[in-house]
Amino acid sequence: MTIAIGETVPSATFRYVPYDPELDSLDVCTSPTTYSTDQWAGKKVLVVAAPGAFTGTCHQDHIPPFVANYDQFKAKGVDIVAVLTANDAWVMNAWGKTLGFKDRIIGLSDPGAEWSKQLGYGKDLSGVGMGWRTGRWYILLDDLKVVATEGETK
Repeated sequence: MTIAIGETVPSATFRYVPYDPELDSLDVCTSPTTYSTDQWAGKKVLVVAAPGAFTGTCHQDHIPPFVANYDQFKAKGVDIVAVLTANDAWVMNAWGKTLGFKDRIIGLSDPGAEWSKQLGYGKDLSGVGMGWRTGRWYILLDDLKVVATEGETK
């Protein structure tokens, strides 16, 4: 069952590599740290999920419009924009550098799509060699409660 409007998202701790302008090159990276949904309390948050970083549709068509429209999201009161995949934190960091997340968008790793499964958006792509993935969906939160959400069902 997919999480519904008005429900509170389950707590989760993700891995991510914080943005550092001194490490903006694809040739360098620092160690990942943790990032908790607890940090979203009292904030408006847009989380956009993709099945995989650097995959054709996700890389070329799905995530770039969210990066391009970041200022519009902020103007509408969104405090945090995050992109989530089941890829590891280093891959998310490299993908963020490639797509220009910088210090504006947080690239979060949801290993094994565990949080996505709790939301009802996990996707088993083992049949095509990708294992459990986050699927393609978004969720808009206000103080950890779902305001809007939509995702692919197949």
